[in-house]
Amino acid sequence: MASLVGSRWLQIRVFSDLQTSRIRPIFVSKPYLFNRRRKFSVSASSLIGGPLEGQVRVRFAPSPTGNLHVGGARTALFNYLFARSKGGKFVLRIEDTDLERSTRQSEEAMLNDLTWLGLDWDEGPGVGGEFGPYRQSERNSLYKQYADQLLNSGYVYRCFCSNEELEQMKERAKQMQLPPVYTGKWATASQEEVQEELEKGTPYTYRFRVPKEGNLKIDDLIRGEVRWNLDTLGDFVILRSNGQPVYNFCVTVDDATMRISHVIRAEEHLPNTLRQALIYKALGFSMPTFAHVSLILAPDRSKLSKRHGATSVGQFREMGYLPQAMVNYLALLGWGDGTENEFFTIDNLVEKFSISRVNKGGAIFDSTKLKWMNGQHLRALPSDKLINIFGSRWKSTGILLESEGTFVKEVTELLKDGIDLVPDCDTALSNLLSYPLHSTLASAEGKTVVEDKLADVAASLISAYESGELLEALEEGHTGWQKWVKSFGKSLKRKGKSLFMPLRVLLTGKLHGPDMGSSIILIHKAGKCGILGPQASFVALDERFKMLKELDWEAFSSGEQPQEPVAAGV
Repeated sequence: MASLVGSRWLQIRVFSDLQTSRIRPIFVSKPYLFNRRRKFSVSASSLIGGPLEGQVRVRFAPSPTGNLHVGGARTALFNYLFARSKGGKFVLRIEDTDLERSTRQSEEAMLNDLTWLGLDWDEGPGVGGEFGPYRQSERNSLYKQYADQLLNSGYVYRCFCSNEELEQMKERAKQMQLPPVYTGKWATASQEEVQEELEKGTPYTYRFRVPKEGNLKIDDLIRGEVRWNLDTLGDFVILRSNGQPVYNFCVTVDDATMRISHVIRAEEHLPNTLRQALIYKALGFSMPTFAHVSLILAPDRSKLSKRHGATSVGQFREMGYLPQAMVNYLALLGWGDGTENEFFTIDNLVEKFSISRVNKGGAIFDSTKLKWMNGQHLRALPSDKLINIFGSRWKSTGILLESEGTFVKEVTELLKDGIDLVPDCDTALSNLLSYPLHSTLASAEGKTVVEDKLADVAASLISAYESGELLEALEEGHTGWQKWVKSFGKSLKRKGKSLFMPLRVLLTGKLHGPDMGSSIILIHKAGKCGILGPQASFVALDERFKMLKELDWEAFSSGEQPQEPVAAGV
């Protein structure tokens, strides 16, 4: 007969070999242990932890040993979305039992990254809650209490094996091609043998007594049925000789006493579930529901790591990514709402999210798509907010002297479609203000334009500028520009590309760019509004036309590379 423990989503089967009649022979020769034999059936009255009926409680439990990886951020996001979509609680717990590597600086950085992403937690550091403390380093007395409970009940024993003895066991198992399970004598040592070592002050660990036969199965919300054979595990340590608890023991005690209902975590933690399930059973805790999320992979399908570029939330934040874009993209790494839609706000995600739609397979991290998505969110911002972001950036980098005003508003509207990251607005504005005419004409693509009698168009354009005709049109704005262009084209008997490409090259110094009319109008305004800063590298219209007049068109037409004239700039 199999005993079933857990929620309707999760079932653990501990088969007949876990019945007390099969375990009893281990203890028969040890009278002091016989009355403490394991009982894997759990009655309702014995539950002292575990999920609260009808309440969804999830947790994100990072280790503060480095930066918040995008994989960890996605795990936090899935937990957050699940909790919010179910009206539950999102708990943040800091797993800092690795005293040598854990730092408060790393913890603070992680908390800042989560806050930046908008993943506010209901319980945890800085917030508190009735199931705290929320740092493992502050819960040692609780771990010791439950470790002693397991020791007194016979599920755990003291192991006095030295490191050398343990290494010899591993080596023998390796030679025999067997799993590296514990085979030491302390699982069956007599009370006298244990007492003798205690009196000598021999260091010892607390080792969990694993049944030698049987199977354990869970029904994972993402991966379906997962099964393990218990004979592959061996007795494992839950408390080190220095008194520090081991990860799997801490996690189990924490999840149970914090009443976590669903454990949503990375698939690399799946093997830990076996140890944790046995501890749950031994302590009489009700099991949570498990959901193990696939890893985030690099384009080469290896595990995403630093060698593939930026991998931490902080790095993407510094690169100019928006938190809403990061949240949107991370949600799509392994999840979708079943439609073609890829643009989601955090509120959309809460409404649409379902753990049943999380994929088993690994998700590829595509930095190009993330950048594209950031551009979508950037352009979806309210106009005044986008203007403020770009204006503040331009002022801080010295391109502009002011962060607001008509010029900032108009140039933001012109350039925004070509900007995916906030820092890119610097390059976009600098390009608009620059005048790389010489290098454009010398390029292979520019040669085609030169050969289309560009010198003749330049002569007519210079004449229109010197007469004041062009400046008068620019003063009138878009209407004036359109009228002038139409008249200018008619005088040259040119239209379409044969008119606009030469004009773009001569006026902006470039072959491609945003709307030409809007660009030249803003260049005209930039020369007289007094808003440009020392880093603008601006070439005013007067200087542009001076360069056009001095250009050696015959040299360009013959394919020579004349010396580039020096623009004054700003």
